[in-house]
Amino acid sequence: MKTPRVAVALAVLGAGLVPAVGAAAKDELPSAFQQILPRGQIASVDSPRFVSAEKAKLPPEAWVLGVFIEGQARAYSLNLLNQHEIVNDRIGDKTFAAVW
Repeated sequence: MKTPRVAVALAVLGAGLVPAVGAAAKDELPSAFQQILPRGQIASVDSPRFVSAEKAKLPPEAWVLGVFIEGQARAYSLNLLNQHEIVNDRIGDKTFAAVW
């Protein structure tokens, strides 16, 4: 069985979770730019629930974004992050955002 490839990125935020970004004014966009979804409109994953690797039902070749904090490992499916782009999470007293 192949081991999933892991991409690691982590933003540790001392004060709390990442704030939503406000929508850009129409005149701030480049002339050739077509905005399909307003900024800040992709829902984040807040307070995620986790299952064991065996129960996750990911194929062996699936890509995940992984973090390791205070002796705990977490993996976030890139298929999930392609839809949400950000997971606001906490391990112990550390609040962080996993961003794709």
